[in-house]
Amino acid sequence: MSTTATQTPAQEAQAVPITVTEKAAAEVKRIIAEQQAGGNLPEKIYLRLRVVGGGCSGFQHKLDLDMDTAERPAVNPKLDDVFEVHGVPVVIDRRSLMYLAGATVDFHDDLNRRGFSITNPNAKSHCGCGSSFSM
Repeated sequence: MSTTATQTPAQEAQAVPITVTEKAAAEVKRIIAEQQAGGNLPEKIYLRLRVVGGGCSGFQHKLDLDMDTAERPAVNPKLDDVFEVHGVPVVIDRRSLMYLAGATVDFHDDLNRRGFSITNPNAKSHCGCGSSFSM
Protein backbone atom coordinates (compact mmCIF):
# COMPACT_ATOMS: atom_id res chain seq x y z
CA MET A 1 0.00 0.00 0.00
CA SER A 2 1.66 3.20 -1.11
CA THR A 3 0.44 6.57 -0.03
CA THR A 4 1.96 9.92 -0.72
CA ALA A 5 1.33 13.28 0.83
CA THR A 6 0.99 16.41 -1.25
CA GLN A 7 1.70 19.54 0.72
CA THR A 8 1.76 23.23 0.03
CA PRO A 9 5.29 24.70 -0.19
CA ALA A 10 5.06 26.06 3.36
CA GLN A 11 4.49 22.60 4.81
CA GLU A 12 7.26 20.23 5.76
CA ALA A 13 7.24 16.67 4.46
CA GLN A 14 5.09 14.55 6.74
CA ALA A 15 3.60 11.10 6.78
CA VAL A 16 -0.04 10.69 5.78
CA PRO A 17 -1.86 10.63 9.15
CA ILE A 18 -4.83 8.54 7.95
CA THR A 19 -5.35 5.44 5.85
CA VAL A 20 -7.74 5.32 2.92
CA THR A 21 -8.08 1.75 1.69
CA GLU A 22 -7.72 1.01 -2.01
CA LYS A 23 -11.38 -0.03 -2.10
CA ALA A 24 -12.47 3.31 -0.60
CA ALA A 25 -10.21 5.28 -2.95
CA ALA A 26 -11.62 3.40 -5.96
CA GLU A 27 -15.19 4.19 -4.88
CA VAL A 28 -14.37 7.89 -4.37
CA LYS A 29 -12.79 8.01 -7.84
CA ARG A 30 -15.87 6.30 -9.31
CA ILE A 31 -18.24 8.80 -7.66
CA ILE A 32 -16.15 11.78 -8.78
CA ALA A 33 -15.92 10.49 -12.38
CA GLU A 34 -19.68 9.84 -12.45
CA GLN A 35 -20.47 13.35 -11.22
CA GLN A 36 -17.99 15.01 -13.57
CA ALA A 37 -19.41 13.12 -16.55
CA GLY A 38 -22.91 14.30 -15.71
CA GLY A 39 -22.37 18.02 -15.59
CA ASN A 40 -20.25 21.12 -15.37
CA LEU A 41 -18.21 20.23 -12.32
CA PRO A 42 -14.70 21.49 -11.65
CA GLU A 43 -11.78 19.28 -12.56
CA LYS A 44 -10.40 19.31 -9.01
CA ILE A 45 -12.61 17.66 -6.39
CA TYR A 46 -11.31 16.71 -2.95
CA LEU A 47 -12.44 14.18 -0.39
CA ARG A 48 -12.90 16.19 2.81
CA LEU A 49 -12.67 14.30 6.08
CA ARG A 50 -13.54 16.04 9.34
CA VAL A 51 -14.83 15.64 12.86
CA VAL A 52 -17.86 17.68 13.89
CA GLY A 53 -19.77 18.01 17.13
CA GLY A 54 -23.04 16.13 17.38
CA GLY A 55 -24.73 12.82 17.91
CA CYS A 56 -25.39 10.97 21.15
CA SER A 57 -21.73 10.77 22.16
CA GLY A 58 -20.47 14.21 21.18
CA PHE A 59 -18.54 13.79 17.91
CA GLN A 60 -19.29 12.54 14.39
CA HIS A 61 -17.11 11.79 11.38
CA LYS A 62 -18.03 13.55 8.14
CA LEU A 63 -16.97 12.65 4.60
CA ASP A 64 -17.80 15.09 1.81
CA LEU A 65 -16.72 15.87 -1.71
CA ASP A 66 -15.40 19.42 -1.79
CA MET A 67 -15.28 21.16 -5.16
CA ASP A 68 -12.59 23.68 -5.99
CA THR A 69 -14.08 26.71 -7.76
CA ALA A 70 -12.86 30.24 -8.39
CA GLU A 71 -15.63 31.60 -6.17
CA ARG A 72 -14.95 29.15 -3.34
CA PRO A 73 -11.61 27.37 -3.20
CA ALA A 74 -11.83 23.95 -1.55
CA VAL A 75 -8.61 24.34 0.39
CA ASN A 76 -7.67 27.08 2.83
CA PRO A 77 -3.87 26.77 3.26
CA LYS A 78 -4.09 28.37 6.72
CA LEU A 79 -6.59 25.80 8.03
CA ASP A 80 -6.29 22.67 5.88
CA ASP A 81 -3.74 19.99 5.09
CA VAL A 82 -3.91 18.20 1.73
CA PHE A 83 -2.76 14.62 1.20
CA GLU A 84 -2.96 12.33 -1.79
CA VAL A 85 -3.85 8.73 -1.01
CA HIS A 86 -4.16 6.18 -3.84
CA GLY A 87 -4.68 9.05 -6.30
CA VAL A 88 -7.43 10.69 -4.25
CA PRO A 89 -6.78 14.23 -2.96
CA VAL A 90 -7.83 14.29 0.71
CA VAL A 91 -8.37 17.51 2.70
CA ILE A 92 -8.45 17.53 6.49
CA ASP A 93 -8.71 20.67 8.56
CA ARG A 94 -5.98 20.85 11.21
CA ARG A 95 -8.42 20.82 14.13
CA SER A 96 -10.02 17.58 12.91
CA LEU A 97 -6.59 16.12 12.21
CA MET A 98 -5.92 16.03 15.96
CA TYR A 99 -8.86 13.63 16.36
CA LEU A 100 -8.26 11.61 13.17
CA ALA A 101 -4.61 10.56 13.47
CA GLY A 102 -4.46 6.85 12.72
CA ALA A 103 -8.04 6.62 11.38
CA THR A 104 -8.93 4.34 8.47
CA VAL A 105 -11.51 5.11 5.79
CA ASP A 106 -12.90 2.00 4.12
CA PHE A 107 -15.72 1.15 1.72
CA HIS A 108 -18.02 -1.84 2.15
CA ASP A 109 -20.13 -3.40 -0.57
CA ASP A 110 -21.53 -6.49 1.11
CA LEU A 111 -24.94 -8.12 1.26
CA ASN A 112 -25.79 -6.44 4.59
CA ARG A 113 -23.76 -3.27 4.34
CA ARG A 114 -22.91 -0.73 1.65
CA GLY A 115 -21.08 2.51 2.25
CA PHE A 116 -18.06 4.17 3.75
CA SER A 117 -16.86 3.55 7.29
CA ILE A 118 -14.28 5.32 9.42
CA THR A 119 -12.44 3.40 12.08
CA ASN A 120 -10.88 5.80 14.56
CA PRO A 121 -8.48 4.42 17.20
CA ASN A 122 -8.80 7.68 19.17
CA ALA A 123 -12.51 7.13 19.91
CA LYS A 124 -13.04 6.07 23.52
CA SER A 125 -16.64 4.90 23.07
CA HIS A 126 -19.43 4.82 20.49
CA CYS A 127 -23.14 5.45 20.86
CA GLY A 128 -25.59 2.57 20.55
CA CYS A 129 -26.47 3.34 16.93
CA GLY A 130 -22.81 3.72 15.95
CA SER A 131 -23.12 7.15 14.35
CA SER A 132 -21.16 9.12 16.96
CA PHE A 133 -18.28 8.69 19.36
CA SER A 134 -16.59 10.26 22.36
CA MET A 135 -12.95 11.14 22.88
